[in-house]
Amino acid sequence: MAYDTSAPRGGISKKTLRHVMLAAAVGSALEWYDFFIYGTASALVFGELFFPKSDVTVGTVPLGTLAAYATFAVGFIARPFGGLFFGHFGDRIGRKPMLVATILLVGGGTFVIGLLPTYASIGVWAPLLLLLMRLVQGFGAGAEYGGAVILAVEYAPPGKRGLYGGFAPMGVTVGNLMAAGVFYLVTLMSKDDLLSWGWRIPFLVSLLLLGLGVYIRAKVSETPVFAALEKKRPPLKAPAFEALRRHPRNFFVVIGARLAENGLGYLFPVFGLGYVINTLHMSREVAITGVMLGNGAEVFGIIFFSWLSDKIGRRPVYMGGALFSALFAFPFFMLTNTLNPTLISLAFILIMGIGGGAMFGPQAAFFAELFGPRLRYSGFAFARELGSIFAGGLSPFVAALLVGYMAGAPWGVACYVVALSLVTTFSVWCGPETNESDIRAESPEDEVADARPRLA
Repeated sequence: MAYDTSAPRGGISKKTLRHVMLAAAVGSALEWYDFFIYGTASALVFGELFFPKSDVTVGTVPLGTLAAYATFAVGFIARPFGGLFFGHFGDRIGRKPMLVATILLVGGGTFVIGLLPTYASIGVWAPLLLLLMRLVQGFGAGAEYGGAVILAVEYAPPGKRGLYGGFAPMGVTVGNLMAAGVFYLVTLMSKDDLLSWGWRIPFLVSLLLLGLGVYIRAKVSETPVFAALEKKRPPLKAPAFEALRRHPRNFFVVIGARLAENGLGYLFPVFGLGYVINTLHMSREVAITGVMLGNGAEVFGIIFFSWLSDKIGRRPVYMGGALFSALFAFPFFMLTNTLNPTLISLAFILIMGIGGGAMFGPQAAFFAELFGPRLRYSGFAFARELGSIFAGGLSPFVAALLVGYMAGAPWGVACYVVALSLVTTFSVWCGPETNESDIRAESPEDEVADARPRLA
């Protein structure tokens, strides 16, 4: 679809654009609230509620907490399959139906978790049911973010794809902030009330949020890029396979670029929360406040760095965020180990606001621009979620093991952060610059010159 530059914002009304950005941001916030409360609960209560009571520890980390982190990781195994399934139909029948389907799946799984009996009531069935619902969440979440990003980017006016695409990751971060905020309120209860019924509140409230999210997304029209594509070319039979065949470099760039962004995006809010509480023995309020302030900083970081990527390119901004994360890995733990609540919050603000924001913000448009429109949903979602298996799903568990085996010392985790960040820096460097590419072209990266010599 060629944009009519004489009309407001390329022929798309301001009202339509506002609703699209709302659907991308609010829908992602509500859906990822569901996904993130599981991570927060894993750090705070699931070890005690869903796994047999045990005094066994791995180093300094309780076995129940490690088991909770393991179920958190298992949810990520389902995400590539969700990306493959919903991405396939998103490329064949449209972006909009998949956005509604994924939010129903994640929201429904979350609500059911709030109703589950604990280990004390039904024994081993409790963690098995918890694991099943985690897989349901992961299957839906595997295509949610990709769909929200593609919705925003395919509607965005030329030259503003980074900024408009940034609304989806901003929504994800707001969802994380909401999850931490709700858990902050319930942790003000007595420990007995929290463990007996208070922990269920964040999960049950998700039903109301689910209704709002479905309502917002159901009113969105199909993207102009996909609508124009339907009239010109038939859909591909196997878009995920074609994404790998036609764009092998881009496919693996996405996987590598995910390692630091996704790994650290879960390591600091999930493992970091547990580290401050369980290893440093600070209060839940101090830990959750740090995570909330970090998420607040990341919202502003995402918008700024998304805008900046439209000006100077996706790659330099993304690599800058990864390198900052590598450089700040050791200072992060030095600040938290002071046991000063202000410095603990500062550590979360810097690592999430700058490191996370500079990677997560431009990633949205960057990944969407790496694939042509007939295979964009499949390529984006499948490659991105394959990366999540090796990154976000494992990072809290790996970090907990490292700090446990080092008797509470965090330096092994800091080295792990550095390693993830350097792999991501190299992966992004290997990819093409895409901020000036044609989002409607069959091979968008062919529309612009490879920018590696300019940035090397």
